[in-house]
Amino acid sequence: MDTRSAGSHYGGFELPTLGVNVVILQDEKILVTKREDIEVWCLPGGGVDPGESLAQAAVREAREETGLEVELERLVGIYSRPRWREGGDHDIVFTGFPVGGHLKPQPEEVIEIAWVSPQNLPEPFFWWDRQRIADAINGTGGVAWLQDGVWPLAQKSTPKDLYKMRDESALPRQEIYLKYLAEPGPLGERLEVGTKGKESNDEQR
Repeated sequence: MDTRSAGSHYGGFELPTLGVNVVILQDEKILVTKREDIEVWCLPGGGVDPGESLAQAAVREAREETGLEVELERLVGIYSRPRWREGGDHDIVFTGFPVGGHLKPQPEEVIEIAWVSPQNLPEPFFWWDRQRIADAINGTGGVAWLQDGVWPLAQKSTPKDLYKMRDESALPRQEIYLKYLAEPGPLGERLEVGTKGKESNDEQR
C-alpha cells in the first residue's frame, strides 16, 4: 500500500501519482522498513515532491525513512498500479548503496529497519515490492511492469479514509493489509517491457 497524497486533477479526473523506491544493497543484503500505519514491511520510498528530480526524491526518501545517505547506482524499472485509487500510481525503482549516515527510523512513519536476505524477506511484506527486489538483485534494468494493486475503498477515497476504517475496526493493524491488500487483482503482474533477470520472482518469495 502507498498512502501518498492524491494526485492533481484535470478535467474532473484525478491524475496518477508518481513515486520512487530504493533497493539499498550492502553485503548481499537489502534494507527494508516496517511501516507504522499498518505494520507491514516494504522498500524505502515515497512520493516525489515539487521541484525534485526522481533521483533526488529517491535519495531524500531513503534518508528520511532510514537515516542513511545513499548513492544511487542503477535504474531498475517502472512499476505501474493503474487501478490504485482513482488515478493510479507509478513507481520508479533504483538500486543504491549507503555512503553515510546512521540507521534511524523516521518518526511516525517507520517503526523498524532491518538488513535482510532478499531470499528471506520478513512477513508480512508488500507483494508488489517482491518483483521490484527480484529485478534489482538480478541485474534487470529498463523493465516496465503492470502490478494490479486494487485500492480497497471507493476510488475517490483517500488514505485518511483507510486510516478511519483501520481505527474503527477491531482488527490488528496488519490485518488491514492481509484482509484487503495482500493479493494482486485479477490482472496479476505482467511484464510489459523488457526481459526478466536470471531468477524468477517466485525464488524471491
